[in-house]
Amino acid sequence: MNATVKPITVTIMDKEYLVGCTEEEREALFTSVEFLNRKLREQRDSGKVIGSERVAVMAALNIAHEYLDYRRRNDTVDADFGAGLARIQTKIQTALAKGKRQQPQPPETQSQATLEVE
Repeated sequence: MNATVKPITVTIMDKEYLVGCTEEEREALFTSVEFLNRKLREQRDSGKVIGSERVAVMAALNIAHEYLDYRRRNDTVDADFGAGLARIQTKIQTALAKGKRQQPQPPETQSQATLEVE
């Protein structure tokens, strides 16, 4: 695994930035840049925000909101999934315990008793 950080030039809102990145992270960096540029263009093209700094702040705010909403929804799904697994585990343990109690004990035969005496 090559963890050497190399400088890579990326373009965000028509400005170039030099970013340090490993080869393994390169694809994720370019995907992030494309995503960010798309969000910045959405803000700029909406016409509601004027100025590149304000566009950047509003895009960042929208990205943070989307991320937190996504995380909240996934935390709820994880909690529901965990609760469901706990219910299933309880049912399985109850069924196993009930099965052990209902299992008939093998009857002792007279020959076994005789063998133990000798």
